[in-house]
Amino acid sequence: MNILISNDDGYQAPGIVALYEALKDLGRVEVVAPEQNNSAKSNALTLHSPLYVHQAANGFRYLNGTPADCVHVALTGLLDYRPDVVVSGINNGANMGDDTIYSGTVGAAMEGYLMGIPALAFSQVDKGWKHLDAAAEVARDLVQSLMARQPLGASPWLLNVNVPCLPKASLKSLKVCRLGRRHPAERVITQQNPRGETMYWIGSAGPAKDDVDGTDFHATFTGHVSLTPLQVDLTDHTALADWVNVAQAVQGA
Repeated sequence: MNILISNDDGYQAPGIVALYEALKDLGRVEVVAPEQNNSAKSNALTLHSPLYVHQAANGFRYLNGTPADCVHVALTGLLDYRPDVVVSGINNGANMGDDTIYSGTVGAAMEGYLMGIPALAFSQVDKGWKHLDAAAEVARDLVQSLMARQPLGASPWLLNVNVPCLPKASLKSLKVCRLGRRHPAERVITQQNPRGETMYWIGSAGPAKDDVDGTDFHATFTGHVSLTPLQVDLTDHTALADWVNVAQAVQGA
């Protein structure tokens, strides 16, 4: 098995090191990750400045770019083979509900998916890397099992996985669920710099809003590992017919 690993916390983050150690004996494993923390970069690609690839002492390669840059460059020129799976993470903190829109962890996995390769994004629910070994073991078990089964045949798939920060023995079963929703983000934080200019810091993510049974929030809150299949199509299919009527009304006005 050929595995490409990336993340958004940077190539030196404990999460990506633990993920590599967990997967390294499953086949040929390459790490191509951002040089710096790129959290919340989503699917951004760097188009107006050059990207440079360097190699760390442990063999990991890193770019001065975004998570999606890393996977894109790896798949379109850096690697001389096509990976069987792209694995992103393990992220320092949850990527549930609305987080997936902003997440660089998910963005890296999605870049692989857009290239036609099965992909998984792994995150720990809480920050701080507590019980990281358990999350790495979950990642290994899931990658190994899914790649052996090829659940959708030749069709690529994109999975978002969140692991509670618990010892392996305390983790409950894998639960397939939908994304929940968060309340709007907290207010922006303002500070004055030494020159008297106002600085703005993006506020914290809002608390869970839709966290009923069946959501990723509920699953992880109750100790389960959440697994959510994702898609790229953002079309609101249920509203298409309504918008056809609106468009006709607008044109006829």
